[in-house]
Amino acid sequence: MITVNCSTLPANLIESELFGRERGAFTGSSERQIGRFELADGGTIFLDEIGEMPIELQSKLLRIIQDGEFERLGSPRTIKTNVRIIAASNRNLEEQIRKGCFREDLYYRLNVFPITIPPLRQRQEDIPLLVRHFIALFNKKNNRNIETVPHAIMKTLQQYFWPGNVRELESVIERAVITTQGTTLQVLDRFDTFQIPDKTAGQNVKALIEVEHDHILQVLEKNNWRIEGKKGAALQLGLNPSTLRARMRKYGIQRQ
Repeated sequence: MITVNCSTLPANLIESELFGRERGAFTGSSERQIGRFELADGGTIFLDEIGEMPIELQSKLLRIIQDGEFERLGSPRTIKTNVRIIAASNRNLEEQIRKGCFREDLYYRLNVFPITIPPLRQRQEDIPLLVRHFIALFNKKNNRNIETVPHAIMKTLQQYFWPGNVRELESVIERAVITTQGTTLQVLDRFDTFQIPDKTAGQNVKALIEVEHDHILQVLEKNNWRIEGKKGAALQLGLNPSTLRARMRKYGIQRQ
């Protein structure tokens, strides 16, 4: 299966990455490049974060779905392809359609068999399973032998808001495995400040909002307000840069 994360590809390169290009198709293209759809011919392509795809390219994707054909950049030759498309998005695509950011016809072509996955904070029962999976994964990767997770730490992980969902949990467990001494998992101290109070409707909602606001602000400050890149806050939070910027606007978070 060929995997493409539409949010990580620069807007000026995503077309050539998906559909390929001929030598000299644009400035700096010194050689031919085979696109992901051509590589996936006869198989499956997974388009992660499809909601980030520029709307001007969505018509080309629609053409592949409807007609099974496309052209490389800089070439008039039509290429046939037979590919199964799986797409995922953390955006509300129906809302994106209303905003004019996503094609309605493409949405219905992709939405043949939808699977909705709730955010991690609504799947607390999954967290222990994921924690054990990530511990086993990073034990092997880092030659560690962590065997137990204290009940208090597991409870804290289950109560945390997880704005970055599973990717953030994975990042937290990886750091914990690396920094833990001995065979009992030790999670970073920052989680001590993110306990969620006992559920009383209004207080709980307010607490969740404050948790996410404070956590995003803390990570931004820690990364010197860098959003994108390997040392950016978005990667540490497990969010797309565009999603992080949207949440910063939502909470009024600005660099002082």
